[in-house]
Amino acid sequence: MASAALATTADTSGHSVRSLYRALLRQGNQFANYNFRMYARRRTRDAFHEHQKESDPRRIQELVQKGLKELQMLKRQTVVSQFYQLDRLVVEGGKTGRETGDHGGIIRQKDTGWD
Repeated sequence: MASAALATTADTSGHSVRSLYRALLRQGNQFANYNFRMYARRRTRDAFHEHQKESDPRRIQELVQKGLKELQMLKRQTVVSQFYQLDRLVVEGGKTGRETGDHGGIIRQKDTGWD
């Protein structure tokens, strides 16, 4: 009976780990700030690659539980980060500047210096 429970856990653990990995990456992409998005992506990849060869079912379960806690924390932090959105950075691509007029054209504005 115990071996059947372990077999089911082993079968679903691969799926649940991949699902957790994708969820963490998706949630990390919700950060408004580019630097936070890249940090979340890098941290997630590094943590999963570090424990890629783990074979102990108990240790895998502990890591999955830790990952679920991290996911909950990421969800809270992404909500908070969306309250403080700033202009997009150059490395993010896309248009920069402020939209004005009917046509949605972009006008470059100087924010610094004396005019």
